[in-house]
Amino acid sequence: MRDFLVLVSVGAHILLGVGAFPLQHLFSFPPVEKEAYRQSDLADFLDPRLNGGRFIDYTWIEEDVGEPLNVIISAQSDPFVLTDHGFHAYSKSIGFSEECLGLHYGAIHKANLGDGEGMKDEHILSRQYYFPVWGTCWESFAGGNHFRAWKQNGTNANTGAWFIGASREEDSSKNHMIVPDGYNLGRDWLVDRATSVSRWKGMWWQADVEWREDLLKAGNHSINHGIAQDGRVAILTVRRL
Repeated sequence: MRDFLVLVSVGAHILLGVGAFPLQHLFSFPPVEKEAYRQSDLADFLDPRLNGGRFIDYTWIEEDVGEPLNVIISAQSDPFVLTDHGFHAYSKSIGFSEECLGLHYGAIHKANLGDGEGMKDEHILSRQYYFPVWGTCWESFAGGNHFRAWKQNGTNANTGAWFIGASREEDSSKNHMIVPDGYNLGRDWLVDRATSVSRWKGMWWQADVEWREDLLKAGNHSINHGIAQDGRVAILTVRRL
């Protein structure tokens, strides 16, 4: 009986002392590592204006004019589409491809996406792909839809989202000028293709669209060629089917 009472007394002292004695000193727990989150896990994209960027690219830096960034491929899209190779494949599924013979014509546009990399050159220029082999060469000659794209992947905003400036241009006889209402028309053509089911080499996609009117001011202020646009930006979330 005495031995039992001694054990009870010792146990009571231990229990009373637990509150003042951290459990980690009594038991060994493995350290729990924080899961690393990219910003793309938390947002569709980062508004460039928060870090000194804008939703207009820089066609001519000295004149501070450019073309509207009127489409965004959300960071919530299929991860493959957020890669360079995947984005090229997806672009082909909606009717765009690389420039004719891989040759670039015209000015290199820059954009500031507020991701810490300042003004950076266009990452991709794709043109409407009319038909196999010479498809984009025909666009270069006859005009049509095209887009420039930049990836938001700097140290201040590594979302992986693609920012796109889409437009429709005249034929070569008119020096590829943007057609009247060409920024809206080019954007809408791309969005229409994206929200329909598309495929390329066995991969199928379809995008959901959210229209935003609070990112880009409507009108032609600072817009290249002085062509007005409606200020709407399409946020596309591309799903693999």
